[in-house]
Amino acid sequence: MSSFLEAIDNITPEIYESLKLAVEIGKWPDGRKLTQEQKELSLQAMIAWEMNNLPEEERTGYMGPQECKSKSEPVPNLLFKSSDTLH
Repeated sequence: MSSFLEAIDNITPEIYESLKLAVEIGKWPDGRKLTQEQKELSLQAMIAWEMNNLPEEERTGYMGPQECKSKSEPVPNLLFKSSDTLH
């Protein structure tokens, strides 16, 4: 694990952008297809690098503040029709 962390420390912004593009398109800059293992490791490296170098709102997977729609909309009763009784 320490070698992975050391590798993350050596990623430059240019290398990060190259990894990001490779993961997005599934190919290395020379056109070779990424293997599944390479995709997984590259994505892990991207996320680890982002944790140390980017604000939260710029990181991969950031969703931003969201309010649940169910808080503002009434929930319909799907179990009983209005004419049904419970007794």
